Amino acid sequence: MSSAAALAAIICLGAVGSATDWPQFRGPNASGVAAGPSAPPVSWSVAPAKSIGWRTSLPGLAHSSPIVWGNRIYVTTAVAAEGKPSVVVGDSSKAGIDPAADTGRHTWRLIALDKQSGKIVWDKAAYEGVPRIKRHVKASHASATPATDGRYVVALMGSEGLFAFDMNGNQKWRADLGVMDVGLVDDPTMQWGPASSPVIFEDMVIVQNDRHRDSFLAAFDIATGQEIWRSKHEDYPSWATPAVLRLNGRTQIVTNSGQYIRGFDPKSGKELWRLSDNRTQVKVPTPVIAGDLVVVTGGYPPGGRPIYAIRADGSGELTEKALAWKTDRGAPYTGTPLAYDGLLYALTDNGILSAYDPATGDRIYQQRIAGGAGFSASPVAANGRLYLASEDGDVFVVKAGRTFELLGTNPMGEPLMATPAISGNAIFIRTLTSLVAVR
Repeated sequence: MSSAAALAAIICLGAVGSATDWPQFRGPNASGVAAGPSAPPVSWSVAPAKSIGWRTSLPGLAHSSPIVWGNRIYVTTAVAAEGKPSVVVGDSSKAGIDPAADTGRHTWRLIALDKQSGKIVWDKAAYEGVPRIKRHVKASHASATPATDGRYVVALMGSEGLFAFDMNGNQKWRADLGVMDVGLVDDPTMQWGPASSPVIFEDMVIVQNDRHRDSFLAAFDIATGQEIWRSKHEDYPSWATPAVLRLNGRTQIVTNSGQYIRGFDPKSGKELWRLSDNRTQVKVPTPVIAGDLVVVTGGYPPGGRPIYAIRADGSGELTEKALAWKTDRGAPYTGTPLAYDGLLYALTDNGILSAYDPATGDRIYQQRIAGGAGFSASPVAANGRLYLASEDGDVFVVKAGRTFELLGTNPMGEPLMATPAISGNAIFIRTLTSLVAVR
């Protein structure tokens, strides 16, 4: 093959990533950590503008996070045909657990923006119609973050389907997963809407669909949308994103569900192991790697959410012998923990940040960040710093390490529900109405 032909093949595939890509929920390998040289600011201001590269208004309402590939950013949204949907932030005792009333016609969209200027490059409608399921008053109809491998962008638009686009915005296929009927375990009529994001493994799109009945984990061919395998199981509804983990020479998909934490073979979908977790339900956080352990958190009730550190090299029904350690409480309800520079960080929804030794579970420190509405977004990290986005609209910057040190508090002027993305020296923050580049 000539050098020109080789270059053309690379461009055609478009799958050669860079250290500045943030290709899925929580970035590279779902770690929440920026790869390569990256140094976003510690302090900035929206008004007056300081260290703000651009701010672009986005239509509709969505809690999905931005992703980055090359010189573009991709986001999803759901745009109501009538009215302006609202979100109730803060503790659920204030918001209640009722479904929202925006059940009219919506358009689900995938939008590409230029990373340098914030200009919208293309805006494509994936689906238009009445939502097949209601959403929680604190959620959105577009809560799942898209994913890309540089050839395709895949977006799970909830019960409206799984969609794949090429990098120019041409829709390639749609897979109907059925109604993602998630909500209150004891009352199936109490609908809250899905949030689990798709992940890409090799040439497959992996989707977790834990619902009231007929739950499954499935893999689809990324080029055609053809279903490759489906692993069926019964479990409580969950909102967690599956994680592709590579540990001790074994690659597996780990899922965080209401009754069980499970490991699957990504090639066949065969269940490798399961660990009973009958203390909690309403699972949201993604499993993470901390050293040679899998750390899993989350669930209701608020007073008794443990952190599990699992040796995920077993098979069949695991017992507590498979746990390297666990805590009795302290796990976040919504946000995913962060393993960074030899420590494990967990941020609870009411703003308490804890640092742990990931090998032993010993707590290094515990510190309240702030009062107010709380935290739904997951922490992310770069250049020795943690970035914590709050529902009150502040981004807190904390120094990574064994001693707590708050480096900056940055008001964004709107509630923050989506997890930020980091690319190079920029952090991209989604507010309720806009996408903001801070650099």
